[in-house]
Amino acid sequence: MYKKNFEIRWSDIDANRHLANTAYINFMSHTRMGFLMENGFGQKEMAQHNLGPVVFYEHVYYFKEVFPGKPVTVTLKLKGLSEDGMYFEFVHDFYDHKGRNFASCEMMGGWIDLKERKLTGLPEALFQNLNHLDHTEDFKVLTKEDTRKFNKKPRDIDPML
Repeated sequence: MYKKNFEIRWSDIDANRHLANTAYINFMSHTRMGFLMENGFGQKEMAQHNLGPVVFYEHVYYFKEVFPGKPVTVTLKLKGLSEDGMYFEFVHDFYDHKGRNFASCEMMGGWIDLKERKLTGLPEALFQNLNHLDHTEDFKVLTKEDTRKFNKKPRDIDPML
């Protein structure tokens, strides 16, 4: 399982003096990017393939408060991957210094061709690098339909309001 350890900084605390929701997002992002950079998805490789990651959603579940003073650990597992690598789903779990799970997040994303500005599959070598990440017990092969399972669509505002 891929993991990163973090110290909770003053800037990670909210008005309730516990870990702020923005810190959860930042810790997850840092963990994902650490894994990706260590597995062939560095800036050089991404530029060679005109690739960039995009996040479709992040659903965070908070179980218990966490406060500064002790380190926290964030893990990363692969919950889903499409056959061409275009779509991926990760699970992040957050643990306190005693190994107690205090939050979890399911996030889904994809890969965009930065020239065409369209979603694209991964080259085979990058696909294999991503697919070797530990899988969750409920891992599945993703399809386009999985990216729309919450049936959310944009709703524009009336400019006359």
